[in-house]
Amino acid sequence: MLEKDKEERRLSKIKISIMRNPKFALWSGLMTVGKTKISDDVPTACTNGRDEIYGREFVKKLDDKELAFVMLHETLHKAYRHLYTWRKLWDIDAQLCNMAMDYVINLELKDLDKQQQTIAMPMEGNKVIGLIDERFRGMNTKQVFDILREEKPEGGEGNGFDDHDFEGAKELSEDEQKKLVKEIDQAIRQGIIARNKVAGKEAGGMSRELGELLAPQVDWREQLKEFVRSTCSAKDASSWRRVNRRFLSGDVYMPSLIGEKVAHLVIGIDTSGSIGVKEL
Repeated sequence: MLEKDKEERRLSKIKISIMRNPKFALWSGLMTVGKTKISDDVPTACTNGRDEIYGREFVKKLDDKELAFVMLHETLHKAYRHLYTWRKLWDIDAQLCNMAMDYVINLELKDLDKQQQTIAMPMEGNKVIGLIDERFRGMNTKQVFDILREEKPEGGEGNGFDDHDFEGAKELSEDEQKKLVKEIDQAIRQGIIARNKVAGKEAGGMSRELGELLAPQVDWREQLKEFVRSTCSAKDASSWRRVNRRFLSGDVYMPSLIGEKVAHLVIGIDTSGSIGVKEL
């Protein structure tokens, strides 16, 4: 039993060391999101966007730096909500989608530790295991996917060192997905605060994809619904146009309480010079 728990303890040890490293402060909170476990049935590593699973034999093959790289790789899949954001790409071409996501993440991880003091891409002999290509620098997953699809319209070549459990992600209920999004968003924002404290002006900017995720997105339908509900739902006026039927049995006539209702909603669009085509 102690021998079987060895890899579990190793995962925990490396995860804690990453979370304590100022260089990776941005991702420290995210590493606590979801469950992390070892499995004898998983060939490499995978995530469903919330939980992480690592193959026991795969973990044994990696040194500490390589395992740290893989763990951060899975963390970034969660951070970018890849298995929910890019589901449509996966439906079009699963292999190209998997490749595009990995290209984006691996470049970012490489930049985090250029001297490979803490993390390093897994190696097999003298060959790097995983996907990395400098020409995709600064791109998001969709942009990389489009390039790969144009180059290899019938499927891509090359594999990463992990799997992406899109089917497992699909099994999460709508409430679980909403809860996960909030948890990830909160963890990233806390990570930004922690990173800025330890790195100050040297903290650097965020990736484009992460910046887009953190941009506030307001659903105007929900806002409008809440406005109507809060202003028109209360019955705070009385009227003799309809008597209150609850008192009629006692031969007492009382007015009914009424409230405003929305029968039709009219929306007027501002078309002044300050409103551009995008806003319209």
